[in-house]
Amino acid sequence: MQNKHTSRRGFLANTAKAGAALVVANTFLPSLASAASHFTPTPFTQQPLPYGYKDLEVAIDATTMEIHYTKHAATYAKNLSDALVAEKVDVAKVNLEGLMANISKYSPKMRNNGGGHYNHELFWQSMTGKSAMKPSGKLADAITKDFGSFEAFKTQFTDAGKNRFGSGWAWLVITNDKKLVVGSTPNQDNPLMDISDLKGTPLLGLDVWEHAYYLRYQNKRPDYINAWWNVVNWDIVAQRFQAV
Repeated sequence: MQNKHTSRRGFLANTAKAGAALVVANTFLPSLASAASHFTPTPFTQQPLPYGYKDLEVAIDATTMEIHYTKHAATYAKNLSDALVAEKVDVAKVNLEGLMANISKYSPKMRNNGGGHYNHELFWQSMTGKSAMKPSGKLADAITKDFGSFEAFKTQFTDAGKNRFGSGWAWLVITNDKKLVVGSTPNQDNPLMDISDLKGTPLLGLDVWEHAYYLRYQNKRPDYINAWWNVVNWDIVAQRFQAV
């Protein structure tokens, strides 16, 4: 079923590339002086998945992946586009990360859909059907330094997702003082937002909304989280870490 979306995705990808030169030239608002400025800006449009719907079956079934990507995430991207127009945001002067850093200045629609789009774009890239299962190199060293061990980190991250009341996200972030921290945010909030209690640049994010797992796991969120560790793309997480 994924093939029928190819032409649309190609259009979105080309649109994102066309806008990239404008975005990179003037990336952030002056108030955003964080580690996020070291990353390639997240496009305002939905990007193609880096794998097929079935490729994460060890953790997430194909039907859930398809619905999640083509319905839930696509709606956030569309509603974000509508909000950008309605609120007269000049995307040549601010990128999505900059928008998040000043989200208190915008509407709830911008907050919910801008966050939803950013979070999902990071989420898709954070998974792979060929996971290394554990980080290595400098990222592994930093995890050991800040959490004591990889297993201790996994437990803390799992608890952050498992104990998030209602809908939300679990995060591994790096703070401005280069410390790795685990936490969670409600709904579609994220650690880049100026209204968030958890502050930092996201390195890894886990969607714990029910639509991300309910078809297979029903109300057993911990089972979903435990399975999800099998598809974490540690190469991408390490690239984000090294870019800071």
